[in-house]
Amino acid sequence: MSHPENLAGPYTALDVTIDGGVAIILLANPPVNALSTEMMNELSWVLDRISETPEVRAVVLSGQGKTFCAGADLKTRAATIKGPGDLPQHSRRTRECFHAIRECAKPVIGAINGAALGAGLAIVASCDILLAANTAVVGLPEINVGLLGGGRHGMRLFSHSRLRRMMLTGLRIDGDELYRLGIVEASVPADALMDRAMELARELASKSPLASALAKQTLNAIEDMSLRDGYRYEQDMTAAIAKTEDAQEARRAFLEKRAPVFQGR
Repeated sequence: MSHPENLAGPYTALDVTIDGGVAIILLANPPVNALSTEMMNELSWVLDRISETPEVRAVVLSGQGKTFCAGADLKTRAATIKGPGDLPQHSRRTRECFHAIRECAKPVIGAINGAALGAGLAIVASCDILLAANTAVVGLPEINVGLLGGGRHGMRLFSHSRLRRMMLTGLRIDGDELYRLGIVEASVPADALMDRAMELARELASKSPLASALAKQTLNAIEDMSLRDGYRYEQDMTAAIAKTEDAQEARRAFLEKRAPVFQGR
């Protein structure tokens, strides 16, 4: 494993490696990978860099150790929010961290290896494709510590009743139930999670990087549009993709019954 030069770090709250065309980002703030200011800043920074790093074509995001992310770093909250303007800045930084995942030009696989709570659930909901260890849990425990957060992100994953039950009681949902509900693509033993995530990431990385980026951009844009407006936007993006050299290569490869060789243009 190696780093393209612009992704080399150093990092204090992440572990970042590159395996082929896949960036593996592990949240790394022991003991429970709480979302600290340093983690938010580093995660936003590295994902923005990955967006403009051609060597990387897919991302696997997981947690170091046995936890994905246990939520906001409450232990450092007092040191972070000390005076006027600090809370709005903290809130803005948190929002942008989640959007950096959603807006990354490369597809992001969330490999939920353990507890993903509060802000951890928001990170999960911001990823493109989800896999879970069967021992993982997601939840919104903020009601138990006098806070709120993550509910709007959770609405993208859970039904009305389940999301409200989670937010009002702190109910946690395990990997097998996430799979039953159709929220994750698979629920697997913890020791098989990264292998499954890398298998899927390599499949994503084999596609045209231009088409992948435009497809993700399109899905983000049309999520809140009407059916008519959303499909019109998608048609326009299809027309744009069809003009690229990668699209022409994909069609040639299909007709010639061979694997395409994409150049990203």
